Amino acid sequence: MRLFLSLVAFAALLTLALPSHAQDLGAVIAENREQIEKPSRQTIEPVVQAIAATGPQGAALLQAWGDRALGLRKSDGLLVIVADDKLTDAATGAELPPEDVTMLRPNSGVRGIISAALAGNALSDPDATRRSQALDALSRRADAGQLALLRDALDDPDPGLAARKQRLERLLTIQYDTDPAARIAAIESFGGDTGLDFRASLNPILATRRVALETVPADANIAAELTPGGAISRDDAYALLVAADLAPAQMTPQAERAVLAQHINQGSVGGVPLAQLGDEAARDRAWTALEAQGLVQPAASEAEVTAALDRFQFLDLYVEPDADVTSAARAALRGTETRIGLMQAADLSLDALSLASIYFLAAIGLAITFGVMRVINMAHGEFIMMGAYTGYVVQQFIANRTLSLIVALPLAFIVTFAAGVALERLVIRHLYKRPLETLLATFGVSIALQQLAKNIFGTQARPLTAPGWLDGALTLNDVVSISYIRIAIFVLALVFLALYLIIMNRTRLGLEVRAVTQNPGMAASMGISPDRINMLTFGLGSGIAGIAGVAIGLFAQVTSEIGQQYIVQSFMTVVVGGVGSIWGTLAGAALIGFFQKGIEWLNPANTLAAQTYMILFIIIFIQFRPRGIIAAKGRAAVGA
Repeated sequence: MRLFLSLVAFAALLTLALPSHAQDLGAVIAENREQIEKPSRQTIEPVVQAIAATGPQGAALLQAWGDRALGLRKSDGLLVIVADDKLTDAATGAELPPEDVTMLRPNSGVRGIISAALAGNALSDPDATRRSQALDALSRRADAGQLALLRDALDDPDPGLAARKQRLERLLTIQYDTDPAARIAAIESFGGDTGLDFRASLNPILATRRVALETVPADANIAAELTPGGAISRDDAYALLVAADLAPAQMTPQAERAVLAQHINQGSVGGVPLAQLGDEAARDRAWTALEAQGLVQPAASEAEVTAALDRFQFLDLYVEPDADVTSAARAALRGTETRIGLMQAADLSLDALSLASIYFLAAIGLAITFGVMRVINMAHGEFIMMGAYTGYVVQQFIANRTLSLIVALPLAFIVTFAAGVALERLVIRHLYKRPLETLLATFGVSIALQQLAKNIFGTQARPLTAPGWLDGALTLNDVVSISYIRIAIFVLALVFLALYLIIMNRTRLGLEVRAVTQNPGMAASMGISPDRINMLTFGLGSGIAGIAGVAIGLFAQVTSEIGQQYIVQSFMTVVVGGVGSIWGTLAGAALIGFFQKGIEWLNPANTLAAQTYMILFIIIFIQFRPRGIIAAKGRAAVGA
């Protein structure tokens, strides 16, 4: 019933502005019956326009057709509109008794053409939803005839729709207005707008066609002049002449010899003795003689090709005839490209900042264990892996994603803190001041933890799903965007930076850590247990790695190798930044993140190259600054 009432209201609205042409509509239906029953997107547009021009009943027919409410009565094939089991004659609007109907099912392309035809009149519909749908239809498919309708409907009570109408009107003015001054004003009104719709409206204006002309018209809108052998090759230039029937095809030397051989007559070809045919000029004379006799098709010699190329001028002409319009379009496109370049740089910077925050979060724990304790922990990546799997396990018991994340973060810290303490008590404490043995031992622990994870969780990636409020991205425009997950990781990295500084500079544990790091013997004489501090420090670094694992698992695949993807970058971050300095770690993460993204931008097809070049860069960097970006002042410089 609602569909029927909407069709009646739509027809009544059009009646105010359009005369009735029911008889004409019946003629249009009869003439295009086959097209209506089996429409083709390539040929249906004139039929739709003819139906729309008949008046309100034609508009009602189109509305029903687009809504798939148009059918054929089975008894006699009459075209009818079906609304809530009620039938009306599509041509006259007369009500009909209920009967069996075969419904017509136009495809999306045909419906798009119908929507565009109806959109012009629907722009003033009282229903804001219908006005919005009409604008959507015009945005997808519009023509010059609908520009006037759009201008008549610019005033809109809805500010958002009014702004959309004004923008669309300027876009259609650029494409279809017959006044060059109006088109130029519309182009300039966009300024440096980077919208895809604006750029799409400029592309047809700046489209070119390649031509060859003996005389260039004074009003020709030239995009570029082409010189054979320069901007265009001689072969391509002559092929252009041949395609335009301005010159005969050029015969290749091989084909020329073959054809001449077919016309040998009494020791000569075209009156030229065979002995002379080794000379190119003689072959050209023979071919010309055969042409005169009608024995061969005309073909150009090399001299004729040169003459033809010298006679013609080769140009790229704008399809748009008005030079002022194309100049305005070029200027607008240059401004747009400049802004897009700046936005791409901003987007790349955001990506680099996001990557740097991930590396920093993964490296904070290593900065504590490696930077403070001088312990090379090759199992640091497995603590990241343990944190990610902890988040996965929590989500198996807590369905609410937000609550599971709140539980997973502290639980991951507890699990990996305990694992770090166990590793320090069982392995690391026996290997202090023996870096090579420490490296080998923790490498073995790394392999064992990876295999244990495979035995428990399998080799397939496990999902760690982010809460709904972290879905999507913060989109500033068509170019600049950053996912909410990466923003959350950036915030988390800042939080842990602040916590690290507070712990190291404002707590007793931080004071004791710095004391043990500077002089373990003196610290022990002051009542501080170096063994206890080393244990807590290693546990703290491992716990932070676990939290980093939860954060990384939200956007990366959770597998037993997830930690190995970040262990190398974590070590490089600490070493490049400066061992023993949290600010150095921050600087190192920023340097590596921006450098890696920069290389990926220069060579997007090979991300492995970014890793390779980054390692080479760091090797060279360490040669000139072996203590890192921010070198610690003595062993005590572990805080700010």
